[in-house]
Amino acid sequence: EPHFFDAPLTKYFLKGSDGSITLCEAVSKDLLELKSDAVYTVIQHPLYSHFGQKMSREEAEKNLGLRHGKRNILFFGLIRDYKGLDILLEAFGMLPGEDWQLIVAGEPYGSFEKYQKIIDNMPGKDRISLTLKYIKDSEVKQFFSAADVVVLPYRSATQSGISSVSYHFEVPMIVTDVGGLKETIGDRGTGLVSPEGSPEAICKE
Repeated sequence: EPHFFDAPLTKYFLKGSDGSITLCEAVSKDLLELKSDAVYTVIQHPLYSHFGQKMSREEAEKNLGLRHGKRNILFFGLIRDYKGLDILLEAFGMLPGEDWQLIVAGEPYGSFEKYQKIIDNMPGKDRISLTLKYIKDSEVKQFFSAADVVVLPYRSATQSGISSVSYHFEVPMIVTDVGGLKETIGDRGTGLVSPEGSPEAICKE
């Protein structure tokens, strides 16, 4: 979340640097707005490969207490307002039929109350699995091994480490067209980019 002192403090910090490394073009653009003569290079966000190998889907679903035979959507990581979990919850409620299952795994950054209200008043709430805590490194592979798709419905972003975890476990993504998220999809066939961060657009993808 932005703060009024972000820009001046960052500009002050950049005065003492000879060069910068960014992890996506979107951040490079932000850098040049703060320091127009900045020397920089772009190195794509590395994969997070320290979470181990993918498990069998059956074992992962059993460990997580999920129903078998469903298509699993995963929202993973710290739950913060800009990450748009409420958008995904509303999109999930629009999906036809009962083939889909939503897995929410991560520690809330503040109150979870507004999300719980959405869940309590939506169809299919019995197909939503909540693991509202910090996910240990040893537990990460269970969630990605069970997932058919990872959704990043962010309202704003630079880039996301979650995309790097998805790459490691070879799980396709649906992302919103903000910051560097589109770059993580690119033309590689690794997922879909929603043109806007609305429940209707996410549901359509």
